[in-house]
Amino acid sequence: LSFHSLVNFVVCQLFALLTAFWFRLYLHPSKTSPFVRHVVATLLGLYFALFCFGWYALHFLVQSGLTYGIMILTGVEHMHKYCLVVALGYLSFCQITRVYVFDYGMYSADFTGPMMVITQKITSLAFEIHDGMCRKEEQLTPNQKLLAIRRMPSLLEYFSYNCNFMGILAGPTSSYNDYIAFIEGTPCRHNKDHQTNGKTNGRHKQDPSPNVIVRKLATCFFSLMVFLSVCKVFPVERNIDDDFIANTPFYAQVVYLYLSMLTTRPKYYFVWTLADAINNAAGFGFNGYNSDGSPRWDLISNLRITDIEFATSFKMFLDNWNIQTAHWLKRVCYERCPYNPTAATFILSAMWHGAYPGYYLTFLTGIVVTLAARAMRHNVRPYFLGSPSHKLLYDGITWAGTQIAICYTVVPFVLLSVGPSMKFYSSHLQLRPGQDKAKQFDNIQQHRVTHGVKTNIQSII
Repeated sequence: LSFHSLVNFVVCQLFALLTAFWFRLYLHPSKTSPFVRHVVATLLGLYFALFCFGWYALHFLVQSGLTYGIMILTGVEHMHKYCLVVALGYLSFCQITRVYVFDYGMYSADFTGPMMVITQKITSLAFEIHDGMCRKEEQLTPNQKLLAIRRMPSLLEYFSYNCNFMGILAGPTSSYNDYIAFIEGTPCRHNKDHQTNGKTNGRHKQDPSPNVIVRKLATCFFSLMVFLSVCKVFPVERNIDDDFIANTPFYAQVVYLYLSMLTTRPKYYFVWTLADAINNAAGFGFNGYNSDGSPRWDLISNLRITDIEFATSFKMFLDNWNIQTAHWLKRVCYERCPYNPTAATFILSAMWHGAYPGYYLTFLTGIVVTLAARAMRHNVRPYFLGSPSHKLLYDGITWAGTQIAICYTVVPFVLLSVGPSMKFYSSHLQLRPGQDKAKQFDNIQQHRVTHGVKTNIQSII
């Protein structure tokens, strides 16, 4: 993003944080009606969207309005399919025009970022209404029963869910039932069982501890400082620099690859943790109690940083990265697709992310890596469970393997274009122990002539 747009985004999120405290204190469910909370949350969300994206924010209303009309007019039997096609199609149209009609890789207002979250909400809601109003109880999984919606949302509830100020700019996605429970001040259904040490989840009782907000804001600040201080020290583009490839040993290239991809993650940690803190400040995100009786505020958290950085399997990494998107993909696609759900889920994820070819390269690679990781874990892991020392050795090896596999998989996602991505993969395939440096350089130069495409690095926002 341009510096101006980045400043707008951060300023809006900081104002949203302050507004969230005000919203919880002065428009608490015990003091005002759900109608007022819906109206205020929606109007504030649209104001922030207009401030950040100008009239592009109208796309949020058009996308939501079109799909609400489909829900009303088509009936519950098929509306989930129509909403998925229309919401994803409208998002894809906006992404394609933004990428190929406007400036490729560099644009002043990435209004499709919020649309990605709204698309998740629209489709999740449509499937949950279909489950609750069309399918029989015995046809649903336990999780689908929990999320099923038994009545059609009003227009105000629908726009409030999609465009509230807490999640309009950066999400995260939440289930409709959880959001309505937050607005009305009633306990979430899946939290009713989380009662320990005599504590209950009664009406209007749960407010976040200041320690939760402070801890998450401290994580935001630290992540931002790390990103600003080290992201330019290890630029991802250097992985495909001709001189770097020709003159750097293979092991050093692998180490640099890990460090360069590691330094791209703090910006996601900053954006997602700040979005989580905003929702918590408004009182949204309570998720029951820990075993020691302390409240959990991770209902809509999008990541678990420690589990990401120390992941010992591809699945563990994905389960803790962009958590709400993973839940959405599982509920909308993986659990419902009758044929090859793994491949279908990765393809849907690529389509949802956008029009850059690098996204498709990453998620197609992800299919292969996921299947390979499952096979390795199933066949190899049992041999290392005999003793703690063997298990520790296994964890160390799988941690290194997972991190490198993630790096190789995600490089096209960062480079965006086919040319740079294929140059990265082919340059590593060309390197062989003892190969003549001049020959390496000639091969790379020839590859550059054949596949050279300008590299563009996309920001998260």
